[in-house]
Amino acid sequence: MAGTALYDQFYSRLIAQERRSPLTAETYRTEARRFLDWLAAEGLKLDLVDSSGLSRYLDKRRKIDRIDSRSTAKAISALRSFFRFTMDESIRTDNPASVLEMPRQPLRLPEVLSRETVERLLNVVNSETPLGLRDRTIFEFIYSAGIRVSEAVSLDLRDLDLPEPGSGASGGGIARVKGKGNKERLVIFGDVATFWLRRYLKESRPMLVRHQHSRALFVGRSGKRLSRKGIWKNYARLTSLAGTSSHLHALRHSFATELLSGGADLRSVQELLGHSDLATTQIYTHVNVSLLRESHRKFLPNLGEARREIKT
Repeated sequence: MAGTALYDQFYSRLIAQERRSPLTAETYRTEARRFLDWLAAEGLKLDLVDSSGLSRYLDKRRKIDRIDSRSTAKAISALRSFFRFTMDESIRTDNPASVLEMPRQPLRLPEVLSRETVERLLNVVNSETPLGLRDRTIFEFIYSAGIRVSEAVSLDLRDLDLPEPGSGASGGGIARVKGKGNKERLVIFGDVATFWLRRYLKESRPMLVRHQHSRALFVGRSGKRLSRKGIWKNYARLTSLAGTSSHLHALRHSFATELLSGGADLRSVQELLGHSDLATTQIYTHVNVSLLRESHRKFLPNLGEARREIKT
């Protein structure tokens, strides 16, 4: 089987059988292509390469491509999946990547924005234009529901459940999102996001869609589904105008941190974020500790000096 056909078939399996997200599947396919190119350059055969050969390949990736421990772990995961695929295709009878040791991951606290910073960012958006109103709605929604950017762009109109105005129900709504591994979950968003969603659906989206038929909730200038890159680009421009710097994912991190700070239990936050492993959600407890320390340092900067003076 030709190399190109092999990693393309691998990609199809990831999507159809393993139900991986398109982003993950593309990442794994790219890694498989790099690995097959390396095998060809080294004069090695796919059905004979062993774990020591894989270690040499990863050393090359670290030295030449400068990948860190996080990217190395992703490469190992991709190789493990790829060799499972070769076993199913009767190319190999074993998985040499299964014995590779995952690198230790350093504790990296997620970027969190204060509520004041979020308000400053959102207030920069010119919500009086169709595109500005759409952007304000997207960012408000991501912040209020704590969803990923990929989940926001995949939303359809039918996935949204807004309370009827004047029904006496809570001002918040519910959305059905499709997360990693195509796993569906329900998320809740507040009355502020509901307000902007209603405005967007009434004033902005009809102007963008015009006479086209689109089931996508968030659309671009052409009326077609908005892309992740489009949202990232708009957010980067927003942070520049606001005189600050942050990544769009910080809105999701801030959502989680505020929930935990407000007393929400870890399991509930895990469900809302769509984490399959509770350990992933626990990182936000470290964020809370870091924020407490920063507040302590900021508001009680001379406490240590005062205590030393008392002792002397």
